[in-house]
Amino acid sequence: MPQNIIEKIVQNFAVGLEDGHEVHSGDYVFIRPAHVMTHDNTGAVMMKFHTIGATKMANPRQPVFTLDHNIQDKSEKNLLKYRSIEDFAKEMGVVFYPAGRGIGHQIICEEGYAWPGTLVVASDSHSNMYGGLGCLGTPVVRTDAAAIWATGQTWWQVPPVAKVEFKGQLPTGVSGKDVIVTLCGVFNKDEVLNHAVEFVGDGVRHLSLNDRLTIANMTTEWGVLVGLFPTDEVTIEWLHQRADFVAERSLAGVPSDEDGHGIHPRLNHRRIDELEQNILTPDPDAFYAKELMLDLSTVRPNVSGPDHVKEMMSASEIENRKIRINKAYLVSCVNSRVEDLAVAAAVLRGKKVAQRVELYIAAASSEVQAESEKRGDWQALLDAGAIPLPPGCGPCIGLGVGTLEPGEVAISSTNRNFKGRMGSRDAQAYLASPAVVAASAIRGIIAAPQEYDSIKPTVTISENETTPTTEQTIELLADFPKTIKGELVFCYQDNLNTDGIFPSKYTYIDDFSPDQQAKVVMENYDPDFVDLVKEGDILVGGFNFGSGSSREQAATALKYRGIQLVVAGSFSQTYARNAINNSFLVLKCTELTEDMKTTFGDRKLTVRTGIRVKIDFVNTVIQTDEKNYSFDPVGLTAQELILVGGLEAWVRKRLQSKLKQ
Repeated sequence: MPQNIIEKIVQNFAVGLEDGHEVHSGDYVFIRPAHVMTHDNTGAVMMKFHTIGATKMANPRQPVFTLDHNIQDKSEKNLLKYRSIEDFAKEMGVVFYPAGRGIGHQIICEEGYAWPGTLVVASDSHSNMYGGLGCLGTPVVRTDAAAIWATGQTWWQVPPVAKVEFKGQLPTGVSGKDVIVTLCGVFNKDEVLNHAVEFVGDGVRHLSLNDRLTIANMTTEWGVLVGLFPTDEVTIEWLHQRADFVAERSLAGVPSDEDGHGIHPRLNHRRIDELEQNILTPDPDAFYAKELMLDLSTVRPNVSGPDHVKEMMSASEIENRKIRINKAYLVSCVNSRVEDLAVAAAVLRGKKVAQRVELYIAAASSEVQAESEKRGDWQALLDAGAIPLPPGCGPCIGLGVGTLEPGEVAISSTNRNFKGRMGSRDAQAYLASPAVVAASAIRGIIAAPQEYDSIKPTVTISENETTPTTEQTIELLADFPKTIKGELVFCYQDNLNTDGIFPSKYTYIDDFSPDQQAKVVMENYDPDFVDLVKEGDILVGGFNFGSGSSREQAATALKYRGIQLVVAGSFSQTYARNAINNSFLVLKCTELTEDMKTTFGDRKLTVRTGIRVKIDFVNTVIQTDEKNYSFDPVGLTAQELILVGGLEAWVRKRLQSKLKQ
């Protein structure tokens, strides 16, 4: 059977396949990624690594440590944490990039870890960004990262694959950010939720590498697990330029690899030449679950928000509403590269930021900042009144200087605008391109950098029928419970994100106990949730439950509060993965969610329904007094992980088994 590119890459990085097994969507496979990146959460992964009894890395060249999230925090506690991560890297022989070098995702691309045709994961949801380079980048969670450190591998279910065709060419002044904001705003009904996406079409060749990285990065907010661009002339040219740069860097006395030895081990012309001879392409007649099309010539500067990425209006339309802003941001992994800063500088050069507006800028890496300074763009931004922050994360995740205060409104080039994400949950954030952010900073209202005609984007979508499969008997492992009983608690919100479930400000407190997690769960969604729910409740959520970041505490906090399991219309696949990895059940049941919405509406954020149910895992039904609801069966892999106590326990057993051999 023909394979698409996603399936081919997974085939190449799968381990333990039976002879002749051809990988396709839906398969559960063990994978050995080329690299796994962890950032500030390395400290938490270290704790998991030690807890499972591991003492050494399966392959020290596989992990990459980058410090980027909380780099503005100069407290002794955080500095101690950073030192412990650096010391651990030295002890284990793992490559380490210190605070100030840049955002991990940018480093993974700049240093050649994200290589076309390979599989690279990170314990961060924006690892989709590597797809801009033709690399299958997908998020894993902290437990997965520890498993990869210890064994070199983890598990993955190959998602359904969609094809997105780009036609035409973007108008002048329109960017990749406008493309992905448009995709999120037009296809905003979970059309590609939990899919992998391959971008194709004649329009792709007109997109710069920077635009591709931006689009791939924010496929995360679109609900997608992989956003993969083809490897073409644009990719190859960018790689050659990077190889030249790192060679010059080496001649200037800067080590060109992590050991300081000669030719860069990843970014070199010989390797690029080999790549050109072995570029992966889909087989003729490869299957795609869905096919979408966007005419790039019909894309205009658009704005997302507030509070949701999938709510969109044109920059021209929102300008007429005269929405006053307090803060503007040119920061984060999605839009703080050289080209982004140059675009903003072109808008701001010779002008000043409005008096009551604070404009924050932070380069995606130290190399980006150095190049921007060399070009004069960085100084132009400073002359306009921009407030510089160090290369790394910060306001995007609600950390450090410049976070949103209650009642404030912001325009940002970041990738998320969830309530409470960038500071106060009583603030509002809109997302747009660097050009729109710069223009808005000058005007003091959300504004377009120039006039554009009002045209609706031209799009199409079609769904392809899958090959019918024969029914399978639901098999339960011996100790897996046949039934679970409890009362339903309903939270109506669709796209309830991880910031709402477990606030970002607690994410990087590595010693945050289970009891502490239980006390703050749902704090950004409904502060009354903790007092409303009881031990043994079953939570029913909306659609795309657990969207957003890859923080596993969004699953464990509910578990520690005593919720038995979560039922939802659909889940973020990363959230579902986090749950299973932590021995916490999640069940998809569209009909139950729809009935809950009809019955209880959206009058209250959290409702005790008074409905008691029996969940029958043998017959895959949720039984109420009035009606039975079917749900997707719990697979054997998930059952095994639930029974053993999660992925950590699975790895521990594997390590102990090796010791006995």
